[in-house]
Amino acid sequence: MSTNLKVTLGVLAVALAVVVGVVVVNRTGDTTVAASEALVRADSHRLSSAADGKTTVVEFLDFECESCLAAYPGVEQLRAEYGDRITYVVRYFPIASHPNAYNAAYAAEAAARQGRFEQMYKKLFDTQTTWGHNQQSQASVFEGYAEELGLDVTRFRADVASAEVADRIEADAADGQALGVQGTPTFFIDGERFDGRPDYNGLKTAIDASLNS
Repeated sequence: MSTNLKVTLGVLAVALAVVVGVVVVNRTGDTTVAASEALVRADSHRLSSAADGKTTVVEFLDFECESCLAAYPGVEQLRAEYGDRITYVVRYFPIASHPNAYNAAYAAEAAARQGRFEQMYKKLFDTQTTWGHNQQSQASVFEGYAEELGLDVTRFRADVASAEVADRIEADAADGQALGVQGTPTFFIDGERFDGRPDYNGLKTAIDASLNS
């Protein structure tokens, strides 16, 4: 092989490496943007919002999930402690094997459409042991909760049965799947998946690290 040919091939190899590198960087950047958009949407339910937007916790949950119920007291304690110092976002991720996971999500979203998402969120977890893992539909139970919360039950019932509410739940679940969520609860803190123990101490450590960074 001549010296000129070697030089030419070397230049081509470097050029190819640069092009590949640019493509990889661009793809990585696009993935990051897409992941960010999928994590928190404009219509995502925020239980608190930090003015500085520095620390954001996102939870993909299933109201019938026992592990979500186990995490719930710690989450509520953290929300009480940190208040509006953090943004706390709830996303739907109902598990199909849970008989009333979708009914519960529909109830929460229907309540949200009357400005009562947080109240229904709490009610569903506070009472999960009474309605959860029951093979019969608990839709009437959730209607009772809506009445207790002072909602327009006729409107609530219509929203629960609407395509718009079903689409809203599916959109959250699709975002979760795109982000690699496979079970609940799954937490993300500042865009990074939290892989520690989903309890008070584990989440607090990660939140404190974010606030102090």
